Amino acid sequence: MTARAATLPIGTVTRGTTNPNRLRRMDRWIAATHGAELRRAADPVAIDLGYGAAPWTAVELLGRLRTAAPRARVVGVEIEPARVAAAEPYEREGLVFRHGGFEIPVPQRPHLIRAANVLRQYDETEVAAVWERLCGRLAPAGPDSRGGLLVEGTCDEIGRRHVWVALGPEGPRTVTFATRLGSLERPSDLAERLPKALIHRNVPGEPVHAFLRNFDRAWASAAPYASYGARQRWIRAVRDLTADWPVTDSAARWRQGEVTVAWGALAPRN
Repeated sequence: MTARAATLPIGTVTRGTTNPNRLRRMDRWIAATHGAELRRAADPVAIDLGYGAAPWTAVELLGRLRTAAPRARVVGVEIEPARVAAAEPYEREGLVFRHGGFEIPVPQRPHLIRAANVLRQYDETEVAAVWERLCGRLAPAGPDSRGGLLVEGTCDEIGRRHVWVALGPEGPRTVTFATRLGSLERPSDLAERLPKALIHRNVPGEPVHAFLRNFDRAWASAAPYASYGARQRWIRAVRDLTADWPVTDSAARWRQGEVTVAWGALAPRN
């Protein structure tokens, strides 16, 4: 009994809802910003943690990562054994499925862990410990590497709106807001997709609330650019934000309906 308990997955079963192409924005960002790290790795392993009732997100992750790192491999990890059994027919070269949880049941240190719509179903007080555990499993930094990457966040059911935190072995690095611009009335519409570490902090006095308030103001000021399209309005609004907020990416990513901000600027106040 003791030996068996030691092998039990860490975590709880989530609802498992998923849809094809739901995580495309996150995947493309990962391929663009982390692709070089994956290419440098001798054996670049990525984990799709909590892929859900169907394996679509793991299948898609492999395809998107291989556009940037052709040797990348993906391991889909699910805590519900029946979901693993249902996914096994989709295994192929570079893609396998394993039963497990936050312990990450692979022998090597992954270069990527993607956990989308997983912690949303946990309590906010549990987030820090989960982050620490997952970051501790990442490939370590080295002379020519920042190490592995954990990407944890939340999106809507069809992937139009998404917010995620990127973390390295050392902890949180950045927060990215990503959206299909045609669906957006104002930037603060993304508040409902804040990850668990931030969603309850969108209140006056917290940095993330101030950021979204300022983003809405910049969006309103950029209204004249709407005649050139929502993309140009977004780019102008983000450019205005850079005067007061540590935006870490460039117009090449803003054009995709994204903006990435240093974690320290949005981190909850204790």
